[in-house]
Amino acid sequence: MKLENIRQKIDEGVFLNLISTEKFKTNLISFYIIRPLKRDEVTKNALIPLVLKRGTKNYNSSINIQKKLETLYGANLSIDVNKMGERQVIRFSIEAVNSEFVKEENLLKQVLVMLNEVLYNPYIENNAFSREYVNQEKENLRKKIISRINDKKQYAVERCIEEMCKNERYGLYTYGYIEDLDDINNIKLYEHYKSIMETSPMEISVIGNIEKDKVLKLIKDCFSFERKEIIDIPRENVVKAIKTKNMISESLDINQGKLCLGLRTNVPYEDKLYEPFLVGNNILGGGANSKLFEAIREKESLAYYIYSKSFKYKSIMIIASGIEFENFDKALQIIKEQINEMKEGKFSESDIEDAKNSIVTSIRSMKDSNFSMSEFYLSQAFTKDNRNMDEIIDNIRDVNKEDIINALKNINLDTIYFLKKKE
Repeated sequence: MKLENIRQKIDEGVFLNLISTEKFKTNLISFYIIRPLKRDEVTKNALIPLVLKRGTKNYNSSINIQKKLETLYGANLSIDVNKMGERQVIRFSIEAVNSEFVKEENLLKQVLVMLNEVLYNPYIENNAFSREYVNQEKENLRKKIISRINDKKQYAVERCIEEMCKNERYGLYTYGYIEDLDDINNIKLYEHYKSIMETSPMEISVIGNIEKDKVLKLIKDCFSFERKEIIDIPRENVVKAIKTKNMISESLDINQGKLCLGLRTNVPYEDKLYEPFLVGNNILGGGANSKLFEAIREKESLAYYIYSKSFKYKSIMIIASGIEFENFDKALQIIKEQINEMKEGKFSESDIEDAKNSIVTSIRSMKDSNFSMSEFYLSQAFTKDNRNMDEIIDNIRDVNKEDIINALKNINLDTIYFLKKKE
């Protein structure tokens, strides 16, 4: 499959990533607004895409927006807010069929015009967002924040990270805080919206069977970027000496305990040991053949699930498990033993090869999803990494046992979090 990626600056702080491929019958346009993860704006940033999706000047309700998308051969508009390191990323995406399949020559232009309408031409009443829309979306966001507790597995991981990074921006919750909502009104939110559109770094990805020059011209024709001084978002601080381990426990009405360990890897993503760390992490807790799974679930039957996951931008690692409440001490002991065994090189060449194959398969699978490819190239932009997927795969293949031991020797346990049953 032919795959070509071109990155180009198109305005102050605005970069366009063109990924040309014949694999998909649709084109995906993703517009990323990048903000620093900050306590005083995290909730407002999470609210803005919800309000923008409610209506525009020319399509003043979500129903009218949807009707317009239907005329664009069923184009799909999606929004999201993500935490990527100490950045909060607001995403707007439209996916639409490639024009060659519907004999509509200017379909891509119409889709870009619609995306511009949502982003830059919102529904305004008295020089502010609609009070009704803002109040309704505040309530929706409130429910979303409250409902995070419903997924106990994910909640435990998030709480472990929050406690581990409580004095760092990475500890902030992606969707913000309920206590902020009362102070946000339609006027304040509109002023904040105007500010972020003028000052935020932006990344635009267009993926599909596209022509570079044509898309570049269309982007410039369809979007009018009004830019002021662009904010700088600093690189995350990732190296941290552990002075005192945190031990945190919470009680909820649950039937199964959630034990999470937060570790500092001290291996930044730009370090030559980052790929060896990924392979080591996969051996430790990457799947059903991992050391943690075999030692704790298969051998000792202590866990319903257990895995380890790395968080690239912040260089931390979480080991998450579901256990019976009374198995806390034994499970914790064995997890620590498995980490130490990895540091001592007690794993085989077969383990290394299995881990490499697993990671390579995961990377290659990204080529099967236009959304995954968009996120991949966004990540490459953040990390200033010019390698393509095949080059990263080659680096994974080159990892050896000594590299893995060197990568894992600096891992330090920072936080132990246990979600237990109410007494």
